[in-house]
Amino acid sequence: MSLFKVFPRFGAMILGEPVEQPTYSLAAHLVGWVYHFSNGVTFGVMYVAMIGDARRRSWLWAVLLATGLELAMLLTPYPQFFAIPLTALFVTVTLTAHLVFGVALGLLTKWWAVRWKLAAGNP
Repeated sequence: MSLFKVFPRFGAMILGEPVEQPTYSLAAHLVGWVYHFSNGVTFGVMYVAMIGDARRRSWLWAVLLATGLELAMLLTPYPQFFAIPLTALFVTVTLTAHLVFGVALGLLTKWWAVRWKLAAGNP
C-alpha cells in the first residue's frame, strides 16, 4: 500500500540516502520502521506522563490519544508531502492501526501499573 512507502523514506533520510529512490535498501526499511515504532514508544511515555496513575484512569484515554494522533496526521500536510492519496482505504487502515495502538497502550499501561503496585506491596 502506498501509505507504507513513507517508512523506507524515513529510513533513507536518517541514513543520509536520497529520499526518493526507485527501491530502498533493507537498512532503509528497517531503520524507517524502527523510527516509526520509536515514535509510538515516545507517545506512550507522554501518555503515562499525562495520565499519572494508570490504575485510576480509564484505558480509553490512550485510544483518544491514538485517534488524536491520527487526526492530526490527516489534517497536516503529511499525506500531500508524501504523495499519499487520502482515500477511504488509507484512512481506514491508518485509523485501525492507531486504534490498535491506543487499545494496546491503554490496557498494557493499566495492567503494568496494577502489577507494579502489587509487587511493591501497595494494594
